[in-house]
Amino acid sequence: MADHAARIEQFRKMAEADPNNELGHFSLGRALLDSGDDAGAIQSFDRVIALNPNLSKVYQLKGTAQLKLEDKAGAIDTLTKGAKIASDRGDMMPRNEMIKMLADLGVELPELARRAPEQPVGEGQVLCQRCGRVNRKLAEPPYRNDYGKTIQAKICADCWREWIGMGTKVINELRLPLSDPQAQKVFAQHEREFLNLT
Repeated sequence: MADHAARIEQFRKMAEADPNNELGHFSLGRALLDSGDDAGAIQSFDRVIALNPNLSKVYQLKGTAQLKLEDKAGAIDTLTKGAKIASDRGDMMPRNEMIKMLADLGVELPELARRAPEQPVGEGQVLCQRCGRVNRKLAEPPYRNDYGKTIQAKICADCWREWIGMGTKVINELRLPLSDPQAQKVFAQHEREFLNLT
């Protein structure tokens, strides 16, 4: 429980230091959800949605918190919106999870089809999984592994540059010693959540 409290305090400081830090609010919401503070988690998730309504994973987590509070109608609304956003953006894991949650609640959804990009993806461009826009792609993968190739294939250069700034904040505010494998895991989780690759 002390570990939960320390994580919550870290993420609360991160969110309060920069109220527009969607990752800080997302991480705080997830930590609150893990600790059993479902109402607090919902407040953090609402802030994330206000900052970035395209982050489909947050709808799944908010719906989970609402179900724990026995707010079935609210959860159905959240999960339905989230499933549509995830489907439009091609975020298959959150989409499938939210569809399963809705089915478990007895809600029938129409088949959700992935929307074609509004503009064609040209040479040197990517339909970004974070911002949802067709934008310039990275010239090369940021890491020499399959995950690096995934980032190059799914994340635009602008969002990657934004993550570099946010990643520095994560390291500084959480005081992560990146020589520590556990700190590397924490950093990688933040990166995936920020880039919407969870």
